[in-house]
Formats: sequence, C-alpha cells, structure tokens
Amino acid sequence: MRAERDRGVATVWTASIIAALLCVVGFVYWLGAVVVTRHRAESAADLAALAAAAHAAEGPGKACQRARWVAEGMSVALVTCRWERRDALVEVRSPLPGALARFGPVGARARAGPVDKPP
Repeated sequence: MRAERDRGVATVWTASIIAALLCVVGFVYWLGAVVVTRHRAESAADLAALAAAAHAAEGPGKACQRARWVAEGMSVALVTCRWERRDALVEVRSPLPGALARFGPVGARARAGPVDKPP
C-alpha cells in the first residue's frame, strides 16, 4: 500500500530542484548583467574625464565635446561635464539590459585634472 502512495515522489522532487536551480541561474545571470553595466559606466566615466582633461587647453566647451564623443563611443550617455578649478567632473548613465531597464539606468562619476601641477 505504501509503495503505491510514494509513486512519483522522486519526479516531484527532481522537478522542484530543477526549478530552484533555474531560478538561481537566472538571478546570477541578471546580477552579472548589472555588474557588467556598472563597470562599463565607470570605465566610460573615467575615460571621458581623462579625455576632457587632456583637451582642457582647448577650452571647456571643446573638452566637454571630446568627453561626450568618448562616452557615446562606449554606448553611454554623458549627463554632465563641468569644471571645478582645473579638474573635469564627468557624470554618465548607462541603461540596464532587457527587463532590468525598468529599474532605471546605472550612473557613474569621474574626475580628472592636469598632471603638470599638483592640486
């Protein structure tokens, strides 16, 4: 009698474990996508700030155009480019992929200045 009641239990347990593993794999995938997007935004902000600082002699307008060119080349949006003393301050935003886009973009900031004189 008991053997007949237990039929199919292994199938239910196996299906439950597979479903749980798929949920974990999905979570790790989306977490990885967020981390990669964050790193891309930080790298783009760093490079845009360096580009602006490298072209500071051309004036703030031209320097910020160069920062925008670098940011767009890395598929992020330049939000702000401003100057504080002799340092370029840059902020960028990068959209999250797929269904994560509803959580809003990832932002990053960077600062770069001339190397000829210490602060």
